[in-house]
Amino acid sequence: MSYQRAERLGYMSLDEEMADTMDEFEEVFYNEDTNLDDFEMVTEGTDTSAAQARKGKDIQGIPWERLNITRQSYRLTRLEQYRNYENIPLSGDAVDKECKQVKKGGNFYDFFYNTRLVKPTILHFQLRNLVWATSKHDVYLISNYSLMHWSSISNNLTEVLDFSGHIAPSEKHAGSLLEGLTQTQISTMAVKNRFVVAGGFQGELVCKCLDKPGISFCARTTYEDNAITNAVEIYDNLSGGLHFMAANNDCGVREYDMEKFQLMNYFRFPWPVNHTSMSPDSKILTVVGDDLTGLLVDSQNGKTVGSIVGHLDYSFASAWHPDGRTFATGNQDKTCRIWDMRNLSSPTAVLKGNMGAVRSIRYSSDGRFLVVAEPADFVHIYNAEGEYKKRQEIDMFGEISGVSLSPDDESLYIGIWDRTYASLLQYNRRRSSVYVDLFT
Repeated sequence: MSYQRAERLGYMSLDEEMADTMDEFEEVFYNEDTNLDDFEMVTEGTDTSAAQARKGKDIQGIPWERLNITRQSYRLTRLEQYRNYENIPLSGDAVDKECKQVKKGGNFYDFFYNTRLVKPTILHFQLRNLVWATSKHDVYLISNYSLMHWSSISNNLTEVLDFSGHIAPSEKHAGSLLEGLTQTQISTMAVKNRFVVAGGFQGELVCKCLDKPGISFCARTTYEDNAITNAVEIYDNLSGGLHFMAANNDCGVREYDMEKFQLMNYFRFPWPVNHTSMSPDSKILTVVGDDLTGLLVDSQNGKTVGSIVGHLDYSFASAWHPDGRTFATGNQDKTCRIWDMRNLSSPTAVLKGNMGAVRSIRYSSDGRFLVVAEPADFVHIYNAEGEYKKRQEIDMFGEISGVSLSPDDESLYIGIWDRTYASLLQYNRRRSSVYVDLFT
């Protein structure tokens, strides 16, 4: 990821491209007789349940019947006017000419609830891993300077950690900044096994155990200007201990243990690393970043064991299938590509998005589904068991801050950042039997 671009486009509310898009949204949405402030006052806090959606209510609570444009017309406008960000000019256009999109028709997850009480936000327009579900009812996300927890059972939103002021570790570990950090801007995060690891815009790392008060560890990975933390992942290492990996724009990947928070490995690459993901057996690491070629590396020594060649732009997402052989990469050329590590000569499938880069990828824990998120408006769910030939399309309006499947795959959560319609969408796994809605 280009650090200069990050400075110019780092805050979505100030990003000129996003501002233009939202201005277009508001121009099309509201005629001159509509008072936007009054409209927002009326719609603020309007949630939508599955029962209401079945009766015709928009899942985001957008009152199309009161607007001077239909949903279908605005969708066409968005598709025509949305500008995909590219580091390699016309990479998306080249894919459009070469690749056909998988036809829609899959129906794997049903809409369940949308809450406007939750307001996800985004720090950097290229980094979209800011929503994590730890159960089918519990979600952690970033909202401005705060780490928030949402319970879909109690409909309760609570603040877990406030990064806007001064934070300092309550535990003593070698390498931890005992003086703490101030006004940490969170660019990425991960939550697993009751631990949260958050990465910051200046290379900060903050670790917290959700079962204990205070902060376990905080540090600066680097003091270089090019320091933003692009991705973090929590995983079980070869010996069974809990570790996390941090990928930074300084071309470094750092591995820490989560018992004493010590730096275990440090690998450098020729380009900024935008994302890494550990294989299920913890032996192989996918590494993608500001280069057309991705890498498979030995997790113990950082040596390259394979190259991933085929994308036309820079990659920002990767994920492993539970089988340990298959993995996926997401790219600004608007594709998610599926690879078999036993034969990397070409991808086994190329999955094309509707209008933007692939910013986030998640495999279900049972390996049946692959969730692919574009930067805005669309999330795709592919049937991985059926060679990715069936696709469910989730269609909404707004920037996507992150997607997350619950560990049991029963729930899918989607964070939406928008000036008016920021919310958290919940979809539930479709079963053969009809379930009863908890919310009406």
